[in-house]
Amino acid sequence: MTEETTENKRKRLLFRSWHRGTRELDLLMGSFAEQNLPSMNDAELDIYDIILTHPDPDIYNWITGQEDVPANYMNVVMEKLLQHKLV
Repeated sequence: MTEETTENKRKRLLFRSWHRGTRELDLLMGSFAEQNLPSMNDAELDIYDIILTHPDPDIYNWITGQEDVPANYMNVVMEKLLQHKLV
């Protein structure tokens, strides 16, 4: 199996961000990905990939402040996501 290129990883993460399953998260995650994926390094892309594995309700509750982000998921990428505002 060949390793995924950084460019392909960005494309895959962008697609997954826009196709979460709920409109609210599609908009939040998709707009975040469009703005931030191009400047993320490989480590940050890996972290974002892991964040995307979580169910929509968890991510939505973290972003909206209804639940605290688990300590093991508080990182530079999550901090950017929590600060992301739709314009």
